[in-house]
Amino acid sequence: MEWKNIYRGLIMGTSDVIPGVSGGTIAVLLGIYERLIAAIDKLTSKDWKKQLGFLIPLGIGVGTAILLLSHVISWLFEHYPGPTKFFFLGLIIGVLPYLFHKSDAKNTFNAKHIVILLVGAVVVGSLMIFQTSEGAPIENITTSTYILLFFSGMIASSAMILPGISGSFMLYVIGVYTTVIGAVENMQLDIIAVTGAGIVIGLVVMTKIINYFLNQYYTGTFALIIGMVIGSVFVVFPGWPGDISAMILSVVTFALGLAAAYLLGKVEYE
Repeated sequence: MEWKNIYRGLIMGTSDVIPGVSGGTIAVLLGIYERLIAAIDKLTSKDWKKQLGFLIPLGIGVGTAILLLSHVISWLFEHYPGPTKFFFLGLIIGVLPYLFHKSDAKNTFNAKHIVILLVGAVVVGSLMIFQTSEGAPIENITTSTYILLFFSGMIASSAMILPGISGSFMLYVIGVYTTVIGAVENMQLDIIAVTGAGIVIGLVVMTKIINYFLNQYYTGTFALIIGMVIGSVFVVFPGWPGDISAMILSVVTFALGLAAAYLLGKVEYE
């Protein structure tokens, strides 16, 4: 068992709770993105047992973060949304140097890859137009609600594994984010189970697609990933604070995010 993955999972799980912040981006920062994709993809092969030593500790970390930190993240998001987003904005911008280094962009990127990068940035950046206020959690749970939650989980997990696209943000766009987070906070097992089943299926399907493109079109895939991460900056950016105290706090949290990205990159990439 690679127990070091528990702390990686904690960081990924924390980011997955925040609308606009991609767990895939954090996986790239942690230096495990390609291995994560390959490990999930091989769960449906005869070598599935070999992947458990990597995935189980990671899953423990992600699950623990979602269960234990959902209250904290919800509180921060409610009371300090700007500074909290600026921290993750720092993390996202801080991952870019490692992405360019990982892809050896200076030597491998040509005009085609720049175009792919720009397309990825535009596609993800355009998600900001969907940022509207979500209503209260769904209280009248029916069969159609369970179907909605299942497919929402599939869509969210498919997005979650892509750097730059937030799974929780997709739940927010669909209109079930508060319902799912409320279910986690209050341990509503029926909602957790149905949404979780959709998440698992979505992860398996999407990782197979990503793994294929990483193997066949490595440089082009990384160009798209970098573009998606750049585009997520526009989605996460909360706007400039309205007063000086909030501005100072946001600058501090942004700097902390950059520092965290730098330190994680030093640990994972060197």
